[in-house]
Amino acid sequence: MAQDKKMVESITAMDVDFAKWYTDICKKADLIDYSSVKGCMIIRPYGYAIWENIQKILDGRFKELGHENVYMPMFIPEGLLNKEKDHVQGFAPEVAWVTHGGSEKLTERLCVRPTSETLFCEHYANIIRSYRDLPKLYNQWCSVVRWEKTTRPFLRSREFLWQEGHTMHANEAEAREETIRMLNVYADFHTNELAIPVIKGAKTPSDKFAGAEDTYCIEALMHDGKALQAGTSHYFGDGFARAFDIQYTDKDNKLCYPHQTSWGVTTRMIGEIIMTHGDDSGLVLPPAIAPIQVVIVPVAMHKDGVLEKNRELYARLCDKFRVKLDDNDQSPGWKYAEYEMKGVPLRIEMGPRDIEEGNCVIVTRHNLEKTVVSIDDIENTVAKKLEEVRSGMYQKALANREKHTYSCTSIEEIKETIKANGDGFVKAMWCGDEECEDKVKELTGIGSRCIPFEQEHLSDHCVCCGKPAKKMVYWGIAY
Repeated sequence: MAQDKKMVESITAMDVDFAKWYTDICKKADLIDYSSVKGCMIIRPYGYAIWENIQKILDGRFKELGHENVYMPMFIPEGLLNKEKDHVQGFAPEVAWVTHGGSEKLTERLCVRPTSETLFCEHYANIIRSYRDLPKLYNQWCSVVRWEKTTRPFLRSREFLWQEGHTMHANEAEAREETIRMLNVYADFHTNELAIPVIKGAKTPSDKFAGAEDTYCIEALMHDGKALQAGTSHYFGDGFARAFDIQYTDKDNKLCYPHQTSWGVTTRMIGEIIMTHGDDSGLVLPPAIAPIQVVIVPVAMHKDGVLEKNRELYARLCDKFRVKLDDNDQSPGWKYAEYEMKGVPLRIEMGPRDIEEGNCVIVTRHNLEKTVVSIDDIENTVAKKLEEVRSGMYQKALANREKHTYSCTSIEEIKETIKANGDGFVKAMWCGDEECEDKVKELTGIGSRCIPFEQEHLSDHCVCCGKPAKKMVYWGIAY
């Protein structure tokens, strides 16, 4: 091993300091670097490759459903932003403003987009005239800026990458169908590609997106028991259409206002993957979005024929999977630690004895189990192992969520449960009163996360006031 090559640095144990563990992984797995702009991060090639794989899968799904990609300006004139009162009030504290162009002061301030509803509405007002123009199914991949006070890589940064879908429909029923359809796309993606179980539901009225009639979300539970909002889908009704005077002529030649949706996910998903699946050795990546799905590490490659046989193995796999053959001069042990840190789902080891016996060793990252397999049907074996990894990761994450989900029927029971078990999801009944929602958070420290579609009847009474309950709510501490 070359003496000037450093061994993989250790990371802080998650049980010692979860926040430090998280930032250690972000840095040491080469996902990010810090920039000179406070609150903004540099996404390094390995981190960006994860985002590209996420983007490729979701973009394909959007297009299968008829959505088209567009691109809007990154600047929004202040007058345009102010057209929808509730919307601008919701974003005002986080808006970054451009006041000068070169050395000259602008006659009207420009907002650096925190979201693009107003830009899409301005455009829709120019292109929607008839029922034949509907639906409009648009999506945008871009960055947005929100001037967060407290930042953390991927979870909260002042600039982040995302996609934002913005659609217009002839009536409420079609728009509501689209809102739930896209929420289901996000939920399915999390289950089948990210191996993360999520709760689907509606936000409480006080927690809706600014300007929305209804906001729906998927909520995931991280390893430390905190919740993370993993995706949102909003039904706007015709409020924006009225504010921007977007009208169309229907089949009866009557003027109507279209109904609008928006929905989005962000690079926050990378933080979600880290905190759901990672361990004290580093990242654990789901195969679907891993930049490297399989790494081949030759053992004793200085011996005759070893490197050649490993190259043959690489040639058999590289057309079907994202594969890397690591033939540099570092020791196998160094490489094992390096690729465990990077979360590569499968590692294949092959040395002289393995070659002689027609075998190789496969190590699955999520549980570090070693299996000796024949190379005769290695392509199918690798495919099966990758599915084992995805399934194993999902079941592990689901078990963690179930272990840290509690049912409570009183404020005191919530306090005692959290004290005894730590953070997690608390299921409790709610009367629908915002005052009770606020009181639960004040007294217990946990806030409402969502009203799940799959309701349970835990009691007849609100957990806070004792009045008749209307809904069961998931509560928790959120990132």
